Amino acid sequence: MSTGTLLAIIIPVVVVVALLAVVITLFVKRRRHLQQRFGPEYERTVEGADSQLAGERELRSREKRHDALDIKPLPSSSRERYSRDWAGVQDEFVDRPEEAVHDADRLVTSLMHERGYPTENFEQQLRDLSVEHSRTMEHYRAAHEVDALGTAHRATTEQLRGAMVHYRALFDELLADGGGGARHARA
Repeated sequence: MSTGTLLAIIIPVVVVVALLAVVITLFVKRRRHLQQRFGPEYERTVEGADSQLAGERELRSREKRHDALDIKPLPSSSRERYSRDWAGVQDEFVDRPEEAVHDADRLVTSLMHERGYPTENFEQQLRDLSVEHSRTMEHYRAAHEVDALGTAHRATTEQLRGAMVHYRALFDELLADGGGGARHARA
């Protein structure tokens, strides 16, 4: 074989290998970004999808939807009001635990709404929150589940107490995140 023929074979092979390396690197970077951003929610979404690519596509669509939302910080007066309201819900737990858990759910939903999250559908709330608050999604799911049991008067006091702790995790994150807000504020 002549040098020209060898070069005609080797150069396209090298170009294809280089392109494959670039594509693989981009996929790995994108996957790593999603894993870091969504934490445990990444695994949950991928496991629930038809394939890893379908799960990752779902997570990217969540990011796009979230970017289109007008998530805003809370004024300090609203943060203080929510803190007082939460203290009232906690006090209510002693005498009326089921109602307190339900009120905690409503308070978290109200806080989400004031921050700019849509609140019409629980599953959509989870998807929207998972972009910035992925580490508290299991708390929110667990609390919401106990709230449903409590509404049917089937939750134990210990489950209700756990739900309050779970709601508090998301509540604190939403409240704190609403305070500094520069990364959420829109010009």
